Amino acid sequence: MEIGFIATDKAPGAIGPYSQAVQAGNMLFTSGQIPLSSEGNVIDGSIEEQTHQVFRNLQAVLAEAGFTFHHVVKATVFITNMDEFSKVNEIYADYFGDHRPSRSTVQVARLPRDVGIEIELIAVK
Repeated sequence: MEIGFIATDKAPGAIGPYSQAVQAGNMLFTSGQIPLSSEGNVIDGSIEEQTHQVFRNLQAVLAEAGFTFHHVVKATVFITNMDEFSKVNEIYADYFGDHRPSRSTVQVARLPRDVGIEIELIAVK
């Protein structure tokens, strides 16, 4: 199986020794995206603003590999405050529309750069 490393300048670069995504055959595994601009600046603000930025980043990484949200089969959402889950869920639903990948959501004590949300995806063509 051929493995390819995905990188786009339309999403923040990796802030460590990893790739934005790895494609293995017809599968794509994104690294967790946090609310950073493509220049690597933290998007301060509400959980809604942070979540939209995370989805813009994920969309850019998916597109670089020729995938869309409709190819996603699994999403993992990490949030620091479960009380904000309903806000995240509304935005999540907007990006996925009628497509319903499996999902796990976990409250964590802390995320990189002290942001409120991180999401990673698995997609299949």
